[in-house]
Amino acid sequence: MTLTIARRMLGAEFLKLRKKRGTVVWSLLLAVASAIVYFVYAELRRSSTQQPPGGLDGFRHGLELVGIIMAPLAAVLIGAEAGAGDTSAGVFRDLVVTGRSRAALFAVRVPGALLLTWLVVSLSYAAVVAGTLLFAGSQPLPTLVHVLQGWGWALLVDGAVCAAAVGLASLTQSRPATITALIGFELVASPLLLQTHSLGHARDALLEASVVKTAPIPLHIGPVVRESSALAVIVLALWVLIAIALGAWRTQRADA
Repeated sequence: MTLTIARRMLGAEFLKLRKKRGTVVWSLLLAVASAIVYFVYAELRRSSTQQPPGGLDGFRHGLELVGIIMAPLAAVLIGAEAGAGDTSAGVFRDLVVTGRSRAALFAVRVPGALLLTWLVVSLSYAAVVAGTLLFAGSQPLPTLVHVLQGWGWALLVDGAVCAAAVGLASLTQSRPATITALIGFELVASPLLLQTHSLGHARDALLEASVVKTAPIPLHIGPVVRESSALAVIVLALWVLIAIALGAWRTQRADA
């Protein structure tokens, strides 16, 4: 496959995801609207004796929204659509008979999903930075380095969740199963497992532990597991690589 063909396939994959209005709208609501609502609502309900919702403390809350709580949900939606959308729509057979290899069809899913995810996450992060500055009052502000590092961190962790969702959706061939499994694991199972001290260092393998550990500044959701930054990055990479490998394996053997 030439570079030109690869670029066209990637563009077609991104366009296909962008035209999924339900996925795009819900992703924007989860990632962007939630950040706007948080800062506006916090400002409206605070009394004269309370601190403004912006500033450095508000920036920490915003990072949690973008990297841990809301934007990862959007990444799961986009990744699940990219991984299982063709099968759910019944067009995978048509794509295979065009002569494109299954490996190539799968290979463009991850970057296509990442492009849309990073666009949504960047918009969400822009809303967080705007709220941090607009509602700061006299509170200290995050530095430019913190802002740039936070953006990179958000792209990294949400990109990892998206890529894992693509792989899992390609493996299960089901969007509902992928969305349910990942959201249930991240929002319900992982917090409980992180608080289970009897598991010891086995908790290092949890994705959420690595997400919190790699944050550019200490968050209100503090790290529970004392793993090194290097180990956290390795765990993130393993989650992505294993999920993608399983998805590619399933795509090669899926019925056309």
